[in-house]
Amino acid sequence: MTHSLRYAVNCSLLFTELPLLDRPAAAKAAGFDAVEFWWPWPLQPVPPDAEVRSFVDAVRNAGVTLVGLNFFAGDLTGADAGVLSIPSRSQEFRDNVDVTVGIGAELQVGAFNALYGNRVDAVPAERQDELAVENLALAAQAAGRIGAQVLVEAVSGPKPYPLRTAADALAVIDRVSADGGPENLSFLCDLFHLATNGDDLDRVISACTSRIGHVQIADAPGRNEPGTGSLDLEGLLQRLQSNGYAGWVGLEYKPTGASADSFAWLPPDRRRAISTTSTDHTEKSTP
Repeated sequence: MTHSLRYAVNCSLLFTELPLLDRPAAAKAAGFDAVEFWWPWPLQPVPPDAEVRSFVDAVRNAGVTLVGLNFFAGDLTGADAGVLSIPSRSQEFRDNVDVTVGIGAELQVGAFNALYGNRVDAVPAERQDELAVENLALAAQAAGRIGAQVLVEAVSGPKPYPLRTAADALAVIDRVSADGGPENLSFLCDLFHLATNGDDLDRVISACTSRIGHVQIADAPGRNEPGTGSLDLEGLLQRLQSNGYAGWVGLEYKPTGASADSFAWLPPDRRRAISTTSTDHTEKSTP
């Protein structure tokens, strides 16, 4: 098979041995044209303008394309897993939307990941889900103004995060898009999280490829680079491609050693993107 998938380095899990602003250049030096980030300021929904400018300049000066960026989601390395469904933190998400989309407008970002949020005991689950739909709609409307997608993701791990399977995430997207709601929402298909949660990856690929806006990979167990676990990531990616997926594949894994040494599984000629034009960022094929 011709390998036409395009790879982006997640600079929130890779190159963490370097300061954040040095990581885009490190990805470029490793042979990649594209990067993605979690929200770079985990404790600040609205960071100082000067810090935002420094981040934008770091990406531009590195000569890479920022293809994916998280909305503010709290401290993902701590207790948080998104905030948009949590009533006490909803305003943080709303305050962040214009900042995130503003960065996207400058760097032609095509996809923004909106992490749902953990369940909280003090509020009925139904109210948390209603709030999530409201906030996802607001985010999608803002992203739509620059021609971008909002991504909804299933996540694994011990946190009380309610979206665990592809079906869970797609049900939320359907609810947001119902009755004339925004349609620029897609599924973020993280193969590591789905496999860890026991989802049937072959079934997901067969049934859901046309709804996938972005793919992320790590081997399982361990969440390290391909070849360290038991997932047939090469085969899964080939099946996605055969089924019509032509978007980005985010390398969202924790390297077992130095980040630059963790790419041996991916030949240098496959690291560089075919194209990094803005129209490519939101492009995905249907089967």
